[in-house]
Amino acid sequence: MIYSENEILQYIDENDVKFVKLTFCDLNGRLKNISILSSELAATFERGARITAKKIPGFEAAGGKDLFLFPDVNTMTVLPWRPQQGRVIRMFCYIRYADGSPFEGDGRYFLKTAMKAAISAGYCFRFGTSCEFTLFKKDENGIPTKKPHDYAGYCDIAPDDKGENIRRDVCLTLEQMGIHPVSSRHESGCGQHEIDFNASSALKAADTFLSFKSAVKSVAETHGVHASFMPKPLRNDCGNGMHISFNIFPDNDLMEEKTPDSYDVLKSAAAGIMHHIREFTLFTNSTVNSYARFGEFSAPREIIWAKDEGSQLIRMAADDTDSPVELRAADCICDPYFVFGLMIYAALDGISAKLELPAENSGAECLPATLEEACSCTQDSDFIKKYIPENILSIILKSAREEWREYSNAYDKDAFEEKKYFYSL
Repeated sequence: MIYSENEILQYIDENDVKFVKLTFCDLNGRLKNISILSSELAATFERGARITAKKIPGFEAAGGKDLFLFPDVNTMTVLPWRPQQGRVIRMFCYIRYADGSPFEGDGRYFLKTAMKAAISAGYCFRFGTSCEFTLFKKDENGIPTKKPHDYAGYCDIAPDDKGENIRRDVCLTLEQMGIHPVSSRHESGCGQHEIDFNASSALKAADTFLSFKSAVKSVAETHGVHASFMPKPLRNDCGNGMHISFNIFPDNDLMEEKTPDSYDVLKSAAAGIMHHIREFTLFTNSTVNSYARFGEFSAPREIIWAKDEGSQLIRMAADDTDSPVELRAADCICDPYFVFGLMIYAALDGISAKLELPAENSGAECLPATLEEACSCTQDSDFIKKYIPENILSIILKSAREEWREYSNAYDKDAFEEKKYFYSL
């Protein structure tokens, strides 16, 4: 639903809203927020809410300048897991400097810019996600353990599937937030689950993904279990990925020439993503642990495409213009704003150059095997340098390489990953 500032202020007065959470992402894709009293929202719409940039990972790129959060009124939602008396609402925010100019590390602004580039080229992108997570038991002190919540398999039912009610509550919670999941199921791994979402605009799909993660974490806590989006929480079991589907719709009014066949556009877009994927794998798979998932239990490793279900990077129909392209590499630790934006730019490159897909299930290259290799691919990429500001890119690379060094020097690498990711991701 689209709101105006005045409508939100009126909603606050009429519905006993006491707090407003102003939400944003750091450069690692992790949600952050500050809370303000609802009485301060009118002033915040006008002046923004100041944050201490140097305390947020990646935001040192601001160079000591103040940063301000400006809420996007179109993202307002009530948080259902908060009290109904003295309600709490949440809005995603844009991040700006004091002079009103956008902060270079604002993923929402980056994605909105990519969407405008697509529209200028005559195309509208629609994104959907299928997201996996794993539920784990807690010990008697409430500390998460590495014991899965159940040992069910793909599409199993209760009582083997012990997460049925949790998924149900997640979906109902999301509905209360104005988000409508398509389906949910037990996935192949022990304690593993998946929830799917319909396609929407790139910005809405990214917001939906982050809302979903927040809802899963909060609902799992109420059920006394720990939800982890860690890409590979169990060494000998399935990892948690995120399949990103997209479709492209030409805007005939903006086309200077005859509108190309829509399936040819999709094929060129998929070819563009395959061409650039190694360059932005650091964004789709941003942790050391992300690379333990590749090549196992149908997770992709080779840069190939196919029309049937398998371990390919790209899945797309062989001749169906209505079927979306699906990128199967990403995991749920990514920053969706940067990932969707880079996917749009890569797809537009493919369309502009009229790139052709290789033969189905054929290809000589593989995704990067480690976080360090992914860093090297990104650092050497003219494509990335064209779209990611230099100060932001240098911080992302520095952070990833520091993480790789810590991992490489760790005596117990499994313990390092558990401490680094299991409890927080």
